[in-house]
Amino acid sequence: MSQNVQRDVASLGVPEEETLEISLRPQSFKEFVGQKRIVENLQTYIQAAAQRKEVLDHILFSGPPGLGKTTLARLISKEMGVGIKITSGPALKIAGDLAGILTSLQPGDILFIDEIHRLYPVVEEYLYSAMEDFSIDIIIDQGPSARSVNLKLKPFTLIGATTREGLLTSPFRARFLIHEKLVLYPPEDLIFILKRSSQILGVQIKEEAAVLIAQRSRGTPRVANRFLRRIRDVAQIHSQGIVDEKVALRGLEMMGVDSYGLDNTDRKILQTIIHHGGGPVGVKTIAVAVGEEDDTIESVYEPYLIQEGYLQKTPRGRKVAPKAYQALGLKHKTNEQDLFSHLE
Repeated sequence: MSQNVQRDVASLGVPEEETLEISLRPQSFKEFVGQKRIVENLQTYIQAAAQRKEVLDHILFSGPPGLGKTTLARLISKEMGVGIKITSGPALKIAGDLAGILTSLQPGDILFIDEIHRLYPVVEEYLYSAMEDFSIDIIIDQGPSARSVNLKLKPFTLIGATTREGLLTSPFRARFLIHEKLVLYPPEDLIFILKRSSQILGVQIKEEAAVLIAQRSRGTPRVANRFLRRIRDVAQIHSQGIVDEKVALRGLEMMGVDSYGLDNTDRKILQTIIHHGGGPVGVKTIAVAVGEEDDTIESVYEPYLIQEGYLQKTPRGRKVAPKAYQALGLKHKTNEQDLFSHLE
């Protein structure tokens, strides 16, 4: 089935790298690994909506990037047998951009908006009536002759994906009747994903190599697959296409991923805070020091570092935990600030 998908997208002139990315995605809920509770919930909601012959309620997916929010949206459309249009918050700059998409939706179709927390306020407010009443107001003409015309939309389902749920306004968040938060994957799920991906990529992977890659993949399928694709190159040149533990280690070292699963940017973040006495340090200072946007620091790097106990968030900024010193091979010097940190 996966090979058929790969051939289909290739025939449409999709670049090889994008073809592989698409082919690695699960093609059904049965193939989707992990997030068991969420998948079971979605299947129940879908079946109930189908029995009532209603459109599915609007859904909000939240969680770190690379966990499968877009994939789940695609699977929902397949399960319900409806079309899906995919866009992102920053791409919808004016209400007219959104109106064009909404008016093209067929009954039951899905509109998926990635990074929905980055919608412009005027576009977000435009969505309110569309989500609640399936209607929008269109302004016709300009100046004194301008008038508003209410246009009815075909019933649809809005699926929003966000890495920063806290940035959504309360009125907007309340209009999503289904909220699901995706969590980082345990190593055993990532091992299964890596074995499936290796079959699609046509590369043989040893058990110990799959375990090693999974342990360093930050609990994220997208990261695991990215590592596998680069390690596949190493295996092709140096190991007759076989990914064993030695090849996996070599590939991870080439990408700057250490035994703790930290990459170069992770280490720069921790080193920056340690250089400032262990913190607290503001996120903007960290972003400048490592050459990344502060939003990228907060949405891409911090969730893993915090969850794994390397980083702490305080009202005054970010602080490193003792585990960070160990990961960087540094000696942790307890100072007076650390002794009283619990009072913050």
